[in-house]
Amino acid sequence: MTELTGLRALVTGGASGIGRATALLLAERGAGVAVLDLEPDGLPEPLLAFRADVSDGASVREAVGSAAARLGGLDILVNNAGVGAVGTVADNDDAEWHRVLDVNVLGMVRSSRAALPHLRRSRDAAIVNLCSIAATAGLPQRALYAASKGAVLSLTLAMAADHIREGIRVNCVSPGTADTPWVARLTETAPDPVAERTALAARQPMGRLVTAEEVAAAVAYLASPAAAAVTGTALAVDGGMAGLRLRPPRPAGPA
Repeated sequence: MTELTGLRALVTGGASGIGRATALLLAERGAGVAVLDLEPDGLPEPLLAFRADVSDGASVREAVGSAAARLGGLDILVNNAGVGAVGTVADNDDAEWHRVLDVNVLGMVRSSRAALPHLRRSRDAAIVNLCSIAATAGLPQRALYAASKGAVLSLTLAMAADHIREGIRVNCVSPGTADTPWVARLTETAPDPVAERTALAARQPMGRLVTAEEVAAAVAYLASPAAAAVTGTALAVDGGMAGLRLRPPRPAGPA
């Protein structure tokens, strides 16, 4: 498919996981794609790599400006960069709260602020933020992470209202538990990694983890002209976790 031919996209946190899958898919569909990441080395062509730290405003401004110059402008911003956090409100100290909110929320603000002057000159401008099912579902041991993603959901709606008359659509994608490097590290540090991964898969009605490529497909749709009438929307890619309430499976009858 080539529905993104001629469009210029920027993906933050695009060197691994969902960000990398998104950058590759956007390029496959015809977009020119730049990736901003703390460690952008080793990205395949035709992706353009720029080193940036979304917690540093000067770093973001410089990288976004350089990316826009190389691409000849910007039409799409994918705010994907983020960090995870585990624990209840009693488990993370103030410094950790500040760090995660700075990356997951203010990082999107910094990237969007730097990209807006370029997006305003586009005829097909779109911002897609990476949210999470944790924004709307109460998950155990995710207080800080959920708070940050709840802020992303509210930020997405506010941005959509602010920029609709400038021709800039703003949406977000809310993945369930995805098969990403962060989730792999999380399960590997559990007392029983196999049991932890099985439990994470089982809480999604489809019975498996979401893939990075499935999330990327949702991002690509929201970023494309095919979604020209879609703004202020959160698209769940969660194996049915947000909306389905299945009955427990019936026990097997006697042989």
